[in-house]
Amino acid sequence: MEVIDAIQKAKENDQIAFSLLLHTFWNDVYGFLIKRTQNENDAEDITIETFSKAFEKIKSFDEKFKFKTWLVTIAKNTHSDRLRKQKISLINQTSEEDEKRVYSIQDEAPTPEDKLITKQNLAELLKDIKKLKPHYQQVINLRYFLELSYLEISKEINTPVNTVKIKLLRAKKLLAEIILTKK
Repeated sequence: MEVIDAIQKAKENDQIAFSLLLHTFWNDVYGFLIKRTQNENDAEDITIETFSKAFEKIKSFDEKFKFKTWLVTIAKNTHSDRLRKQKISLINQTSEEDEKRVYSIQDEAPTPEDKLITKQNLAELLKDIKKLKPHYQQVINLRYFLELSYLEISKEINTPVNTVKIKLLRAKKLLAEIILTKK
């Protein structure tokens, strides 16, 4: 399947086309971001976020442009947004008054009430995860509860790494929708 065909099929929600596009352009986007971030984890996170955004907005892609250029632009903007948020966060984080208060901080260990709330929140999250299809439950469990890498998950479920990444992106998106519809 050619890239142009894959883009067209992806616009029609064809999962194989999404997988092909992810596989074809992953290294380009990741390589661009590794040069910008100088950090493998940040580059991987932003690359995943880039593909997630691109796949959500794939219908707005104009074929007059190169798909790779479109993806790299999304990656650049996503990275810039993160840097801007970090900068604002750092500026807003400390003041002289904050520094004085540091010395009067009480014990921050969770109270029994905090532990109960955390346990209830985890129970709710697990209920929401169980609403997903089994293959999505499996990748979320392997990634976030067993903390396996993409490669380890790929070997565990006998699936290509890029497919694991797409399944995880989809699972997180579906889980977010489930959680948001409850509110």
